[in-house]
Amino acid sequence: MPWNGKERREQQDIWVTVFNFLSIISWLLFVFALIMSFYAAPETEYGLLRYHGISVRQFWKVPLTGYLYIVLWISALLSYLSIIINHYRSRRATDNKHYNLMLLLIISIAWVVYIIINL
Repeated sequence: MPWNGKERREQQDIWVTVFNFLSIISWLLFVFALIMSFYAAPETEYGLLRYHGISVRQFWKVPLTGYLYIVLWISALLSYLSIIINHYRSRRATDNKHYNLMLLLIISIAWVVYIIINL
């Protein structure tokens, strides 16, 4: 049911600004983690590389993996804080639920578990 009343909010308060800031920072950290994982993860050994005798790295780079682990936990923590702020700040049923932050939290934690298992 659409809401046809008058919007009484005059401006955003500090919590909405903090929520937006935390959301943007957590997504930027996640993108940075994607880039970092490209350099930290083992390389794929294709048949052509094996045929030509080109060696590939088959292990995780430990220093980068440690930083990746920290960046993912910070991203998950910031998205969790954003979810908490949104939960207590949104008062109307028509306010956005921000499912993207829940998805970011789940993916970040799953990625950390994957790194722990495969390291």
